[in-house]
Amino acid sequence: MKPFLITLLSACTVLAADTPPVILDEAGVKNLGIETVETSETTFEETAFALGRIEEIPSNHAVLSSRIAGRILEMKVFEGDVVTAGQPLVKVESRQPGDPPPSVELKSPIAGLVSSAHVRLGEPVEPEKELLDISDLTEVLAVARVPEHIAGKLKPGATQAHIRVAALGSDPLDGTLLRFGTSADRESGTIDAIFRVPNPGLRMRPGMRTEFSVVLSKRENVISVPREALQGDPASRVVYVKDFDLPNAFRKVPVRIGQMNDRFVEILGGLFPGDEVVTTGSYALGFAGGSGPSLKEALDAAHGHEHNADGSEKTADQKKTEAGGGHGDDHAAPSPIMTRFFMATTAILFVLLVIVSMAKRRPLNPETPEAT
Repeated sequence: MKPFLITLLSACTVLAADTPPVILDEAGVKNLGIETVETSETTFEETAFALGRIEEIPSNHAVLSSRIAGRILEMKVFEGDVVTAGQPLVKVESRQPGDPPPSVELKSPIAGLVSSAHVRLGEPVEPEKELLDISDLTEVLAVARVPEHIAGKLKPGATQAHIRVAALGSDPLDGTLLRFGTSADRESGTIDAIFRVPNPGLRMRPGMRTEFSVVLSKRENVISVPREALQGDPASRVVYVKDFDLPNAFRKVPVRIGQMNDRFVEILGGLFPGDEVVTTGSYALGFAGGSGPSLKEALDAAHGHEHNADGSEKTADQKKTEAGGGHGDDHAAPSPIMTRFFMATTAILFVLLVIVSMAKRRPLNPETPEAT
């Protein structure tokens, strides 16, 4: 059975190699949202994945308190408000007698976000009581829990990471390793790697969960494609490449892949610089192509001369036959795909015939009496 399987696999490979391109019309390209990127030799990053959280920078935190005992006479801000340095926040009425009693206005020591409020209007206060917490979140700390064997490859001040915040769902932010935590977690075998990250719009808040792609090394002159461009199963990876000649045509190209990071896949074979690879819409292309123009129609329009249904050019004999007797369909040369299919089928039938013949010639069991 082994020759049979080998022959069958070879036949499938031959047929797959001649798979025609997927051809769409303008509406199909728009409906599928087809987007392409041009491949080139770029810097490829080897990364390690980690989970973590957002924390505030300790030195960017301030507490508002009163120097006198009294009660809250006026609250000008509330939890979640953004304040500036020197902005009046709370007015406290003193317990000292007076008509009216003396009061003091408390101002914000820093610019930032009122992260928590510990008092309400009319509540009594003491000098040691915290009234408001204010956090400057223009920069935050992204803390990743990395395995100890990975931590040995990281260098404070040099190692970069691409950081995604699950709650925001936006493009990744880049951060630089600031330092490591003071101790490792014995149970998980991890240690905190602390990255300093800018926080435009103050959208990141302490406690948010984050995903890290920590850059371990970089290699130059590597052809890579976005991960969403890669299709197929692990044994046969493919990408869709825009045809150079046909408009709105995309060819399925087998590729050999190398390493993979959070965004890109290294391509070891199958693509060349300048190929336009489909990213968005590549999965849908596997189910598309039936409603657009045929391969013959697209090639005829692109090249200005006639082609067969399989995409091969019509020979002079084919054109003469079609123009002369009107029996061109009866005498047209078979397409290369059909020729290969019949060759493969013939080979399979031949192998089966050999197997059957060998089975019939098997010698009789010596213990079996001969027929008289």
